Amino acid sequence: MTAIIFGASGQDGFYLSDLLHKEGVKPICISRHGALEINGDVSDYPFVEKVIKKYMPSFIFHFAAKSTTQHSALFENHQSICTGTINILEAVRLFCPLSKVFISGSAMQFKNDGLPIDEKTLFEGSSAYSVARIQSAYAARYYRDKFGLNVYLGYLFNHDSPLRTENHINQKIVKAVKRIVKGSTEKISLGNIDVKKEFNYAGDIVEAVWLLINQDKVFETVIGSGEVHSIEEWVKYCFNKIDRDWKDFVQLESDFTPEYKVLCSNPALIKSMGWQPKTNFYQLADLMVERG
Repeated sequence: MTAIIFGASGQDGFYLSDLLHKEGVKPICISRHGALEINGDVSDYPFVEKVIKKYMPSFIFHFAAKSTTQHSALFENHQSICTGTINILEAVRLFCPLSKVFISGSAMQFKNDGLPIDEKTLFEGSSAYSVARIQSAYAARYYRDKFGLNVYLGYLFNHDSPLRTENHINQKIVKAVKRIVKGSTEKISLGNIDVKKEFNYAGDIVEAVWLLINQDKVFETVIGSGEVHSIEEWVKYCFNKIDRDWKDFVQLESDFTPEYKVLCSNPALIKSMGWQPKTNFYQLADLMVERG
């Protein structure tokens, strides 16, 4: 049994690949970057068709994306997220219609009024990134409804790990803490640290993805803990671990406007299916500071 992972060089691809090995499934890891099994672009239809025809996988996971909501990534995200989704689904329709396909979605594609977001919350195109995610979701629904493909959508809320890149705020803080404990006197520039979001562990999130794709009753669900903490809490906890006062090392940007004040899931559906996150806020911080 095999599974293709598009976007396998990111943290989700890494943890999913590890999980698949444990489940006795051979992962075929594909990315545009990195020394992986196969280098290729999910936005290139002939390439996607070729690998799907070659491996005839039982599962396909689409994680490929530029992890930013910046407008500057408009075309890159449209190609990897939206075009990539269509390429995968069309190749599956033509050559491997029994494959189960997981399309990664995001909390950022929903209308956010500060209340917990669930599967019934309306989409909102608030950024170029969210527009691509929304288009991808509608493409998945089209192929599921029109052609009967086994297409699953998981809307992932914030999740991190030691593999996160430093352009993500949690890892930016962790990396700075590690340098400071070694003697750095740098100042970390941060925006609004009152913002509240979820602090999930990527290893837990991919377990929910695996659970979702291995059943045939639920095809779309938000995936998150439903537990929020402020960025300030993260900063304080990480600096406390090295016995430093965070205020001595943080510089706040007075003119910073956050994308949201609170971003929280209502994970009742995925939890009703038997999934529970194993790693809490403090354990995630310990993992990233001590082992990353």
